[in-house]
Amino acid sequence: MAQARLLADLRACVGPEHVLTGDDAVPYLTDWRKTVTGRAVAVVRPANRDEVAQVVRLCAAAGAPVVPQGGNTGQVAAATPDASASAVVLSLLRLNRVRAIDPDNDTVTVEAGCVLQTVQEAAREAGRLFPLSLGAEGSCTIGGNLATNAGGTQVLRYGNARELALGLEVVTPEGEIWDGLRGLRKDNTGYDLRDLYIGSEGTLGVITAAVLKLFPLPRAQRTALIATPGLSQALLLLQRARAGFGAELTAFEVMATPCLRDVTRAFAQQRLPFTEIDDDMWCVLLEVSDNEGEQHAQDRLEVVLSGALEAGEVSDVVVSVSESQSAAFWHLRESITLALAQADVCVKHDISLPASKIPDFVRETDRALATAFPGVRMRVFGHLGDGNLHYNLLPPRGASKADIQRLVHDRVHAAGGSISAEQGIGQHRVEDLERYKSDVELALMRRIKTALDPRGVMNPGKVLPMESKGDCP
Repeated sequence: MAQARLLADLRACVGPEHVLTGDDAVPYLTDWRKTVTGRAVAVVRPANRDEVAQVVRLCAAAGAPVVPQGGNTGQVAAATPDASASAVVLSLLRLNRVRAIDPDNDTVTVEAGCVLQTVQEAAREAGRLFPLSLGAEGSCTIGGNLATNAGGTQVLRYGNARELALGLEVVTPEGEIWDGLRGLRKDNTGYDLRDLYIGSEGTLGVITAAVLKLFPLPRAQRTALIATPGLSQALLLLQRARAGFGAELTAFEVMATPCLRDVTRAFAQQRLPFTEIDDDMWCVLLEVSDNEGEQHAQDRLEVVLSGALEAGEVSDVVVSVSESQSAAFWHLRESITLALAQADVCVKHDISLPASKIPDFVRETDRALATAFPGVRMRVFGHLGDGNLHYNLLPPRGASKADIQRLVHDRVHAAGGSISAEQGIGQHRVEDLERYKSDVELALMRRIKTALDPRGVMNPGKVLPMESKGDCP
């Protein structure tokens, strides 16, 4: 009876066609990796912030948890309901307007359901750059990017999503609206609520809009695909590139050769441009954004890379001569995840370490895994420039995924790293968070959750484990 009443109220709020149940709701109930399928009272699709606030108030009054969802492209099932069928999935895809662009202030104000690629294109039309870039940019949304503090390929130069946001609009668990859409780069008036909501994975409130930073469009970009003898040499090349390019080094990706061989096997139209490369080598995808022009960018690349060749840090290099060739290099990098998805089982880790420790960590952890799980095959790639590795592996038949992840995460923790660099905690890493965070950190996080969401209605079971006190009925 209570659910029937809630459904009637929700339909009156957003319109019957935007309250999905039964088969219509199914696409929203499974995470992108298809590891978790939940159940829900309904999937509700409000059109604006006021409807979001009203939906949240209705759910709070009915004791129904709220699971905010953007493009549903996450890796840790943070936007997927549990199996209790007690939650309402709040889809923000209809909040998709670019509200305003201020070129003089270098900002754009967008709603949470805007697809990342749409924001990039709107910025470019205004002669500006919005630099957040990741493989799912054609379907992920700004709200999800902010809720997970997304990283991507240009963190080295521009930072994570948190560094790209100036202001937020948020609906609280009580259904109130906090309008913090201020395009200010300096504002020391009290606690920074913006940074608290960013990265909270929908557990503290619902982000409905944001003011984002824009940057000048570079006059030239050059991309190089580079073969290096090993990961240690790739790290030396990173140091050389930082010294040679400074802030104009916008991306520095590393890929173990077996990852790229997987791509070329899975997608026949893709090719590696190198004539000789073996499985012990690593490839680097380096991008430079130059503010002077094409020739200046080309000259600087030649200086830096010729020095690396002479020093033995580089075995082979191909520099893009066109936008299409640059896109092909990036397509190789972005296809790794798709190629790995074709494996029967892939055990994934999204870790971060000081860049200086990464070569030793990879070498020693590879060895430990090979000893503990004979036949394991490593598939490692990531953003060496900011210390983030997607430390993935294809396990032998019968190996325990939990045991593998425990070994890797224990070694990450011992090295002073993080078990989640850019993908978040969601449902998948709640137990890991409890294992590796200190008691003080966990207690502070729980106090924040209790203070902002005392009834536990916002995305319960994500980030922090559900507890009996304060949980939704």
